[in-house]
Amino acid sequence: MSAARTGSPLPPAISVTGLRRVYDIKPKQVVALAGVDLEVAPGEFFGLLGPNGAGKTTLIKILTTLLLPTSGRASIFGFDVATDTRRIRRIMNMVAGGEQSGYGILTVREQLWMFSQFYGLAGKEGWARVDELIEAVGLAQQRLQRVSTLSTGQRQKMNMARGLLNDPWILFLDEPTLGLDVAAARGIRDLVLQWKAAVPGRTVLLTTHYMAEADELCERIAIVDHGRILAIGTPAELKHRVQRESIFRLELDHLDGGAPSLARLPGVVSAALAADADPEAQRVAVNLVLGEDAALGGVVTALAGLGSQILALRKSEPTLEDVFVELVGRGFAEEVEPAMPAPETPEREPAQPPELGE
Repeated sequence: MSAARTGSPLPPAISVTGLRRVYDIKPKQVVALAGVDLEVAPGEFFGLLGPNGAGKTTLIKILTTLLLPTSGRASIFGFDVATDTRRIRRIMNMVAGGEQSGYGILTVREQLWMFSQFYGLAGKEGWARVDELIEAVGLAQQRLQRVSTLSTGQRQKMNMARGLLNDPWILFLDEPTLGLDVAAARGIRDLVLQWKAAVPGRTVLLTTHYMAEADELCERIAIVDHGRILAIGTPAELKHRVQRESIFRLELDHLDGGAPSLARLPGVVSAALAADADPEAQRVAVNLVLGEDAALGGVVTALAGLGSQILALRKSEPTLEDVFVELVGRGFAEEVEPAMPAPETPEREPAQPPELGE
């Protein structure tokens, strides 16, 4: 997807071409990125999935100007990550799960105001922006509470407020709901969606290990492993990779002729009695594989002709985890975090507050 295809006058929110990052670590080099090509359109909610050590963090560090690429090019809204770092830092922000930034002795309001000064907001403007975001993230009752006393969910809400202080064009979210309970995670997701929807062109890049979260939020997803993009597409497109047929489970009051009577119908790939069916139940369960959804109409018509009544009908859908396991060869539960030595060469000087006069 490109800016031209979406009709946007803006350049791509993210443009990456032939991006490589190699760590010179003895006894041999470690290739973190092995030639990544990627384009994200303005206004897109894009997901990045992959096992630990796949290269996701390295890619985000390069895009957020914290790490230089070994070769290749990357830009944010047309600004080169190697030469336009100050401009990029003015229009982006990042929030990571489990973030512990700031000082615990400060109150929530003081902490956020401190960051507003780092981002270059004037004093009066900074206080106004802080109070606005405290309300937006639901921390009004904790505004004068010390940061050290916040719960994990409250702290992450504060981190989200910090990430929105400079009103970024693009927001990088690295495991933003890590360790949160269901309600707190839902609150973070809703906040991000509301922020993105408020202004056209706002862009989000999300990394997460929660498949349902990526499926719910992301318009497109890239699956990364060993420094390469293995697949990219919408959640529906990725799921179609692992299940091209339509799979249904039918429960009937009876079925004269058994499953073979359905297997002979046009569009039916296979039909078989379900192995988990209860033999004592007054119903017949059939697993049905169709070449396409449209073939289901013929099956229903045929069942009516046989005098069978449909008691239940459920379609089986693949999940993003199914796609992940097919492409990467293992699930997230099977991952082992590789020991990544620190690079011998410095990555880049720490990010400095943006200069608004530039």
